[in-house]
Amino acid sequence: MKKFVLQKDEPLKRPEDYSIAYHELLNERQLEAVFHGNGPALVVAGAGTGKTRTLVHRVARLVESGVKPSEILLLTFTRRAAKEMLNRASNILDERCKQVQGGTFHFYCSMLLHRYADAIGYPTNFTIIDTSDSLEVIQFVRTQLNLHKKKKRFPNKNTLLKIISTGKNKNLDTRIVLQEDYPQFLEQEDKILEVADAYEAYKEKNFVMDFDDLLINTRDLLRKNDDIRIKVALGNRHVMVDEFQDTNKLQADLTELFSSVHGNIMAVGDDAQSIYSFRGADHQNILEFPERFEGTKLIKLEENYRSTPQILEVANQLLKQANFKFEKQLHSNNERGDLPALVQSSSEHDQSRFITQLVLQLREQETDLNDIAVLFRNGRDSFDLEVELNRKNIPFVKYGGQKFTEAAHIKDVLAHVRVLVNPMDTIAWNRVLMLLDGIGPKTAQDLFEWIRLAKNPYQLDLSDTTSQSYIDQLKELSKLLVSIKENDHSVPKVIELITDYYKVFCKKRYDDYPKRIKDLEAFVNVSESFSSLSKMLEELALDPITATAVDTEQKTKEEAPLILSTIHSAKGLEWKHVFIIQCLDGIIPSAYSVEDEKQLDEELRLLYVAVTRAEKMLYFSYPVLAQSAYGDYFTQPSRFLKDMNEDLVEEWRLVEENNPQNLPEGNQKALGE
Repeated sequence: MKKFVLQKDEPLKRPEDYSIAYHELLNERQLEAVFHGNGPALVVAGAGTGKTRTLVHRVARLVESGVKPSEILLLTFTRRAAKEMLNRASNILDERCKQVQGGTFHFYCSMLLHRYADAIGYPTNFTIIDTSDSLEVIQFVRTQLNLHKKKKRFPNKNTLLKIISTGKNKNLDTRIVLQEDYPQFLEQEDKILEVADAYEAYKEKNFVMDFDDLLINTRDLLRKNDDIRIKVALGNRHVMVDEFQDTNKLQADLTELFSSVHGNIMAVGDDAQSIYSFRGADHQNILEFPERFEGTKLIKLEENYRSTPQILEVANQLLKQANFKFEKQLHSNNERGDLPALVQSSSEHDQSRFITQLVLQLREQETDLNDIAVLFRNGRDSFDLEVELNRKNIPFVKYGGQKFTEAAHIKDVLAHVRVLVNPMDTIAWNRVLMLLDGIGPKTAQDLFEWIRLAKNPYQLDLSDTTSQSYIDQLKELSKLLVSIKENDHSVPKVIELITDYYKVFCKKRYDDYPKRIKDLEAFVNVSESFSSLSKMLEELALDPITATAVDTEQKTKEEAPLILSTIHSAKGLEWKHVFIIQCLDGIIPSAYSVEDEKQLDEELRLLYVAVTRAEKMLYFSYPVLAQSAYGDYFTQPSRFLKDMNEDLVEEWRLVEENNPQNLPEGNQKALGE
């Protein structure tokens, strides 16, 4: 018998033994992550520290070291992110990297469930329903249970789906979800549970799964079938999860199950950028990773390649205030820059004037508009700025938050303004009248026929064309419209009167009415800048505050637009100049968070995310005076900025151009017309 001696494979261990010059391409900590061997590892990657670069090179290194690509699982939060990473890894090494299993948790779970469908009692050809399909099913079961006819308001289909999904993703009892997010529906808990049960029964009967089911059913499949779990985990020699701070409880459980044989799990993320708890993300997942995976190697990426040292010092000062965190200190070898600016304005409108004027100066200095971003906590925080940008003909695109003039409740208020300006506006009257209980298209049309011939079209309670049952409601509407027409009110006063009247309808029509009422209050403030109702309607019609990239490109030919964005929508992006507006207590942090230490921490992380988007220059701004439904009041700057001394930020004062004698000492910005 012949013998053939198999030589022992010697793994390539040192960076210099590989074809790729990893030691030239990566810093020391990145190299440590890329060359981490077996066992669990947590890479805490601070903002701008090359997280994606590290993951891409680790994929290439594993493949080059002889790991079969099909035995590497890369989980990301979008399929596009996984595809881009694997393409980059292929460009570094070769096409083998494209054979790596890459995708989202939902994509990978769907693949497993189709493969093992019989183990959970589903046919292999079960279908997945998207959010719009889920809403249709919810509405169907809601109607089947006659809940659409309840005398008390019952949650609409969107709210019901949010309640059900939040409970699943956060592993919370429905009553807890109602207590925390929808206390107005607590007394209807039994009926809401009835809808949830009927929704689940419908899906099981029709062999369909929604997005949440993909995660839940995969977790249950692997927990209840040890042979399947071992088979799946055996094929995952190395598991990597990107943005681990954004995982929910289900995804953290799945991560453990997917890596339960080899134990080679690497999670990459930044606890300081965990800002999506409203979507079910659990900040504790990344903090508790070392406890969940015994023997975890903790690797911190702290060298930032994006921002100036001055911006990073502000970011580090913010992180010091967090209660629940991994300790880290961002640093950079980038060229030093100017201190971030702390800009105090007398009003929100002056804040808008400052930003538009400085943006125009930056453009004159050859900074492209799309290298500048204005970030804010809520979509409504930029309404006044949007008006001012339109006036100055500065193209912009807005991401995140609800578009101002597209919002139904803003349209409702504007409809009242339109009938005051033009009593023959049929479309506006239709919208105004159909807010009233019981009035449909036919009654609205009859009323409009009367309006066309009436001596005073606003004296609707004198109409003889409609049922007496509507008279009390029509009297209220008439009282409002006649009062406005007979008095010479300012534009903001008119908007305030209309919004006060409209709030009753807002509460009846929308489950999220508290947020919408805040929008209405913001609209009163926005209206301050208009001289007349007709002028406001004209400007909002000709330059609606809904500019899109297409609109701005058509208006300015090839000039890319300025970026307006909520902070949540800005995560992962970067710009040379970043303005963070409305840095007020009650906005950031949100007034809803100040009593809860964990929520307050998330608000702090939100500001940290905004700060670390800036490359060259950062501006915090806030108005000293603000308006509410109860009048003007003095504001308080964000508590997160109180420890920012003169070594960290430089105060800027805004002064009017025609008052040079009031120029203060230090850095100042003169506001023109």
